[in-house]
Amino acid sequence: MTQILLIAIVVMIFVVIFQISKASEYVSVLKGEDKARKQTNKINAFLLISFLIVGLIGVWWCNDMFYSKTLFPMGAASEMGQKIDLMLYITIAVTGVVFVITQILLFWFAFKYQENDDRKAYYFPHNTKLELLWTTVPAIFLTVLVVFGLKYWFKMTSDAPKDAVLVEVTGHQFGWEFRYPGPDGILGKKDYKLTKGANSLGVDFKDPASLDDIHVGVTMHIPVNRPIKFVINAQDVIHDVGLVHFRMKMDAVPGIPTTLWFTPLYTTEEMKVRSGNPNFVYEISCDQICGKGHFSMRGVIVVESDADYKKWLASQQPEYYTIFPDKKPKMDTLDSTAKSAPLSAKL
Repeated sequence: MTQILLIAIVVMIFVVIFQISKASEYVSVLKGEDKARKQTNKINAFLLISFLIVGLIGVWWCNDMFYSKTLFPMGAASEMGQKIDLMLYITIAVTGVVFVITQILLFWFAFKYQENDDRKAYYFPHNTKLELLWTTVPAIFLTVLVVFGLKYWFKMTSDAPKDAVLVEVTGHQFGWEFRYPGPDGILGKKDYKLTKGANSLGVDFKDPASLDDIHVGVTMHIPVNRPIKFVINAQDVIHDVGLVHFRMKMDAVPGIPTTLWFTPLYTTEEMKVRSGNPNFVYEISCDQICGKGHFSMRGVIVVESDADYKKWLASQQPEYYTIFPDKKPKMDTLDSTAKSAPLSAKL
């Protein structure tokens, strides 16, 4: 019933517009085509200049109302993110100034140079200097912006510092899983053929480097003020690691590992203060539509002090012992020497 009503309303609006246009034609015939056209031009010119004024006020009003609700006031939470923000501000400034100037000129010219019997339109088919000007200047500005973008891209995808914390990020429909290397600092090999049951990442436990790897889901922990390197994978379709607060993102492609690195500047607790939100959390989202559950593909990143991170890492158990609990070594017995030591020595 609702759909029928909506269709009826649309049809009625169309009929009303059609009738108004036909009535306008009859009026123009009665008044004379020439007079009606001039009157219409004046009305359109007035509407255009009104639209310009209302539009500029609307742009300012929307910016004033919604800017505080964006991510910009709290700033980027990574070193690379701050540079990307700067590049974005420069881009907005350059394109914004050009937009405002060209739109004001466009609407003002339409108003000022409306049809007039006392003025003849000036027409010229070609002007080499003018064409060079409006082609060369934008090309120079765009080239500079592209160079900055490529510079930051190559930086974030280059080799991470040697002391970087390594985290493997794996996406699948519809969630994220994270793996950390153990004390050896090396992530063990994986084989998609081994992906079954508890071994959801397909880790090859025949590789000695995998025996101390740590596997966690949903929540990632990383230390503040240390480089973080992500090795990104996907198990089914293309996903995208979105790190909005760090201003970073990278595709997760099945069979083709990708990497990026960044240095977080603020802990989660510090960002709660900066954002004024006591419930603030760093989020890792999927920025590539990957299926019907795409909206729910979300993880949490806890940025903490180096000491807290090491404490958390020490509390984690290698995935090998989680999958094969019988392989976990028994707790060491008390030192036989301590047992046999005389009471006086213990005291």
